Amino acid sequence: MDIIDLIIFFIYIVGIAVFGGSFFKKNRSSASFTLGDKNVPGWVVTMSIFATFVSSISYLALPGNAFQSNWNAFAFSLSLPIASYISVMFFVPLYRKINSPSAYTYMEQRFGAWARIYVSICYLFTQLMRIGTILYLLALTLNAITGWNIAIIIIFTGLIVAVYSMLGGISAVLWTDAIQGIILIFGAVVCVGFIIFSMPEGPFQIVEIAVDNNKFSLGSFSTSLAESTFWVVLVYGVFINLQNYGIDQNYVQRYMASKSDKEAKRSALVGGVMYVPVSALFLFIGTALFAYYQSAATLPIELQDVGKSDRVFPYFIVKVLPTGMSGLLVASIFAAGMSTISTSFNSAATVFLTDYYHQYFKKTSTDKESLKVLYLSSLIISIIGIVIGIAMINVKSALDAWWKLASIFSGGMLGLFLLGVVSNQKNVLGAILGVIAGLIVIMWLSLSSILFEGDSVGNSFHSYLTIVFGTITIFLVGFLVSIFIKNQIINETA
Repeated sequence: MDIIDLIIFFIYIVGIAVFGGSFFKKNRSSASFTLGDKNVPGWVVTMSIFATFVSSISYLALPGNAFQSNWNAFAFSLSLPIASYISVMFFVPLYRKINSPSAYTYMEQRFGAWARIYVSICYLFTQLMRIGTILYLLALTLNAITGWNIAIIIIFTGLIVAVYSMLGGISAVLWTDAIQGIILIFGAVVCVGFIIFSMPEGPFQIVEIAVDNNKFSLGSFSTSLAESTFWVVLVYGVFINLQNYGIDQNYVQRYMASKSDKEAKRSALVGGVMYVPVSALFLFIGTALFAYYQSAATLPIELQDVGKSDRVFPYFIVKVLPTGMSGLLVASIFAAGMSTISTSFNSAATVFLTDYYHQYFKKTSTDKESLKVLYLSSLIISIIGIVIGIAMINVKSALDAWWKLASIFSGGMLGLFLLGVVSNQKNVLGAILGVIAGLIVIMWLSLSSILFEGDSVGNSFHSYLTIVFGTITIFLVGFLVSIFIKNQIINETA
């Protein structure tokens, strides 16, 4: 890689770190660290929500997925407007009314302390897996550029992001997210333009090659539940995105940091819908790369393996893009990843402080003590995330791995939230039985392929449906038990 590209890249890394750290003077209280004193401009919150959702999982894994197969992953994007709208109508007003830094205070109000612990643990596990996956994908890019050891890159990147997110708190996270969101969109547009005009027979050659190889397919429209059909991915998307925009601390914290209810709703809706066209852009990059390497160039043998598809885009950036543009694209990829990692650090630390330290260790701690807890928990979370990132090395597809892990570690917690919102009964027994039933379903679906050889009922469902069935089970069992107990009480009274 040219020295100019490296200079551009490192200027970006240093610039973001310095800019994020500059908010340290304003980050002198736990409220500033977690909510930014609720004075962040609406457009910054909107771009932060968008940038948090994109991450390097989208920037690298979506092109890799489209290069390897087709646009089946776009069905996931199409679910976002549905999930965003539901969140704006029901969840955003709820959190603004409760007015707590943690999204999980509501669970304790509805079902008791056990519910708060359950959903917060599920959240923390999910975030740790997310951090590890993103660090791994970022390391793939820098490894292609420099040849440095992937594990060392993961450690370096994780620590850099941890430092500026700790120094600047949520204000640093939101503002750097907004800048990084703009950079990543610009970088993707530039890349698409270069590929289009690099085709030997012109831009339409991409379409011809893609159509001939069925690259624009959204997947099978069959009713099979064992494959990643359009319907399976769409339904999975509705549930996982409703979980993201409806109950995920990363997003709820942004709703709470908004100046007003109106701005919070607008940021949630616009920040979510923005992802639809941008994800299409990422998928088109993967399709265009497939066409490019079918007509204008040949991939090295080591990248022709189907399991190496996540590495094709980084290779193209380093070997094909002109000087200056490579540095810009690498900076864009890191912008996508760093924004999400910093968000996870800050939000996970907020959950630990609010849902654990203040609840079970020291309820009347001073603000100085709370800040120390936030700093220490951020550091510990970053270290665990780095370890998980190293463990992700050599996975077949980062996108598939992330989606499967997210389904398992989310624990169907959305079902408990829906039960609390929809049902007007405060039946703790129903909620507990629902969670137990949901966890049994999740573990059965997740482990059946390991425990049982050959065909089994658990193997008849795609892993994406784990969160779907887990959520539905928790909600239905909890709701039905609550109704049964209520009717039994009425009959006994009568």
